[in-house]
Amino acid sequence: MTQAVDRPVMPRSGSSAQLPSALPTGWFQVAWSADIGERAVVPLHYFGRDLVAFRAADGKVNVLDAYCQHLGANLAHGGCVVDDGIQCPFHGWVWDGEGRNVSIPYEKRPNRGRRIRSYPVTEKNECVYIWHDVAGREPQWEVPDGLVVLGDHVASSRYFPFTDECRTRFDRVKVHPQIIAENAVDPHHFRFVHNTPISPRVLRESHGYPTWSVKVGFGRRWADGVDRPGDTMNTIEIYWSGLGVSFNGEQTKDGIRVISICATPVDDTHSDIFAGYWISDHTDAFAERLAAAKRALPDDIRIWQHQRYLDQPGLAPSEAAGFKELRAWARSFYPDADGHGG
Repeated sequence: MTQAVDRPVMPRSGSSAQLPSALPTGWFQVAWSADIGERAVVPLHYFGRDLVAFRAADGKVNVLDAYCQHLGANLAHGGCVVDDGIQCPFHGWVWDGEGRNVSIPYEKRPNRGRRIRSYPVTEKNECVYIWHDVAGREPQWEVPDGLVVLGDHVASSRYFPFTDECRTRFDRVKVHPQIIAENAVDPHHFRFVHNTPISPRVLRESHGYPTWSVKVGFGRRWADGVDRPGDTMNTIEIYWSGLGVSFNGEQTKDGIRVISICATPVDDTHSDIFAGYWISDHTDAFAERLAAAKRALPDDIRIWQHQRYLDQPGLAPSEAAGFKELRAWARSFYPDADGHGG
């Protein structure tokens, strides 16, 4: 059953540079699994709302709007996990993972007429994701397994343990998730942002609701732009699941590395970016290869922080089709879109 929800109004400015909706439909990362320990309570703020995440007594992570529906105390600050859910620090009311009141310590019965908005949660890829939809609809697709969807060469590899140093988060970056997704159709930025000798070639591309998949080849090996199925050396496989979840798998002579880049809107103009790194373990140079994998994203962030979104950018002929197609795909995830997102 869906829940009726209120939609926060976020101010916008500048029609020529108006960002897409900051309330897209889809799965979005809100934490690393390691961030939410046994019976832990964690404050969050995404989509313009204060939230609370807690790992219940059964080990499942739940996410609710933060405020108790009794007198408005914030459950994330002083709330604690009890057998039936999360207990408010103010008067002890207990709310379960679906936001229902299950106990009032000084009454015989709970208040069944009040409910806190809850969010569907998936814990996968060492991450915690919530399903966000302003209409309160149930999830329309599942979170992908990042080590499976990038191809057999990625799925069949073994990786070093996913330790703390493999998890990073960039807080309150001035970027919309769509801007990050547009990198999938922007091979030319690699020359100027990441200093590759020549622009990579897009070898294969497919998209539909809710995924966008691209294979990109680097260097003279792929100068002809022709895909050779089964040949993955010096390529990156990119996979987007909605606007909130992405994985890319790169194979070089040093091995395979998988990087997740998941941006979640905080407010109308800022997102938290979660980046995870899986390094194949066929060589011992873990620290060096991890450091190399981490170098690219900060270069992108330096651009995004000062970038202005243009509704009608002045695109060059070689890039126009890709940008237009991706923006049309992205619109399907926004409220009131003509399609799946609204």
